[in-house]
Amino acid sequence: MAHRRDKELEEFRSVMEVPSSFEEGFNWTALIGAIFIALLMVPGAIYMGLLAGVGNIGAASQWVTVILFIEVAKRAHKTMKKAEIFVLFFMAGAAMGMPFSGLIWNQFFARSDAAIAAGIADQLPIWYAPPADSESYVARTFIHADWLPVIGLIIFGTFFGQLANMVLGYGLFRLASDVERLPFPMAPIGAQGIIALAEDADEKNLESRASQWRWRVFSIGGALGLLFGTVYLLLPTLTGALTGEPIQIFQIPFSDFTAKTGRYLPAVATGMSWDFGNIIFGMVLPFFAMVGSFIGLIVTFILNPMLYHFGIIHNWTPGDSTINTLYKNNIDFHFSFQIGIAMAIAIAGFWQVFRSFRNRKVQAETQEGPRSSVPEGRGDIRVWLVILVYFFITVTYILVSGWLIDWHRGIMIVLLLLGFVYTPIISYVTARLEGMVGQVVEVPYIREAALILSGYHGAACWFLPIPMANYGQMTVFYKQCELTGTRFPSIWKTQIVLFPIILVSSIFFMNFIWGLNEVPSAVYPFAEMMWELEAENQCIMFSSTLGEYSIFEEAFKGLYLAIGAFFGLILFGGMSLLGAPVMMTYGVIRGLGQTMPHSVIPQFIGALIGRYYFQKRLGLIWRQYIPVVSAGFACGMGLITTVGVGITFLSKAAIPLPF
Repeated sequence: MAHRRDKELEEFRSVMEVPSSFEEGFNWTALIGAIFIALLMVPGAIYMGLLAGVGNIGAASQWVTVILFIEVAKRAHKTMKKAEIFVLFFMAGAAMGMPFSGLIWNQFFARSDAAIAAGIADQLPIWYAPPADSESYVARTFIHADWLPVIGLIIFGTFFGQLANMVLGYGLFRLASDVERLPFPMAPIGAQGIIALAEDADEKNLESRASQWRWRVFSIGGALGLLFGTVYLLLPTLTGALTGEPIQIFQIPFSDFTAKTGRYLPAVATGMSWDFGNIIFGMVLPFFAMVGSFIGLIVTFILNPMLYHFGIIHNWTPGDSTINTLYKNNIDFHFSFQIGIAMAIAIAGFWQVFRSFRNRKVQAETQEGPRSSVPEGRGDIRVWLVILVYFFITVTYILVSGWLIDWHRGIMIVLLLLGFVYTPIISYVTARLEGMVGQVVEVPYIREAALILSGYHGAACWFLPIPMANYGQMTVFYKQCELTGTRFPSIWKTQIVLFPIILVSSIFFMNFIWGLNEVPSAVYPFAEMMWELEAENQCIMFSSTLGEYSIFEEAFKGLYLAIGAFFGLILFGGMSLLGAPVMMTYGVIRGLGQTMPHSVIPQFIGALIGRYYFQKRLGLIWRQYIPVVSAGFACGMGLITTVGVGITFLSKAAIPLPF
């Protein structure tokens, strides 16, 4: 197993090396870029998320901003360094954070049929959403006194969340990269596009033929994004704005075949997503991870009809859509089964970390020399400061949550355990897994189980700012920062300057978009199709603390949970013994359950094309090409999206004359 696993991961590990020097990347140009993003890209991302559920607009906006500023710098006869481009890229992405994006969801959920039917709507606290009789719902505005508690808690969570991510993520990076010297195989994927743009910005570099490939490949990806985005996003955006009925050549968010295939595949959700980005996404990620996901899909196609035949899945009826099928299957079986599968993934992750400790201990007994190596000039801070920030943030979260919940004893115990026990353990385990194989580990439903066992009755506990997070995922970001030669203080200063810009732009555009049309509605196909399912699924868990028979009691079955955990562990162990690549193992385990074919099939097609056509022709250099193509595609989609949303807002803002 070790040979095949290392061979695949080595493709990613060998793409980039840490530079010998680091540069300051923060300047006022980056601040102008953030304002540009806040004014132009943020509303586009909100609108397209509601329209098509497009999740990569944030990444697209980053590339659009960076390319625009590089071109401006060229005409000013200036050259942007890699560090400056990386900080601008980071700032553009952070400006898309949109802390108030949840407000539109809150106003929907508080009045949704699912929340009303489950008895949750009447128990929502005022720091989540105003009561149903609030005038703000009629006026469709968040600029109202009833929303002040909600906005205040969001500002609190945004500030402390970003502070914790930056500082505690840095501390874990120091431990995983400098002390443990882990390779972080997935980090070069995000850094390659930055290098491509930096080489284009430096015209001297372009004189070397060897340096031209990145910009050429990036341009190809950008052209693909422009062409596909015009058909997939621009056409329905413009027609919806001008006529009220969007024209879709490719159905958004996906074509649903479930009602037709139900007679052959009972209780199986079928369909197809036409987003070309899935093809490219399948090429970018490790091949065996995509193979594993496809195997999980096949297992679903076999498992669900069997469960229906034996009466385990019993709520599904012929003619149900994808949304109804997924929800009913969750209630009957998959809710508990997937908890068990997730537990198997967590156990496997912990086992990998334990085994790496054992191997490192053996190596330490045979090798000498310092274990910790901090590159000079990177801008590191003292470890004691990281520990101090962790205690300060955790205690603050506990005090605020305790005050909101009236110091409920059971909840206070939960807050202490999650903040001081679970968070540091899961963050460190994830940091090591990210460093070894590019995987994230989560113990499933630990927060939910803790709140249920706390003895609290009501729904307010689900909306507390709980001190629970997985900071290990930030280690990959810091590795990318290191690979591009960017000093860490550049990122920290950027975050400080950016915070007020994010708050102002987010609340303004959320309020503006809600004022245009009711959300969800026919104007936003994705939200109209998917939000009700999401609300129903959330109500399953929220109903567990109401103190009466609930949807949760119907969905949670200990036997199915145990079967999922046992089956996942057996499969993980069996594939390990057979020598299956680690990426494939995780892919299969994650794919078990209600795998939706809508995105998995095009991603698998992309993986096959990349593996057996492009990589066969280009060799290992394909692993350097495809991340740059992906970055260019996101840029092209972002450009065309910006055009469509701009025209839409102009049409909505036009004031009709009375003559």
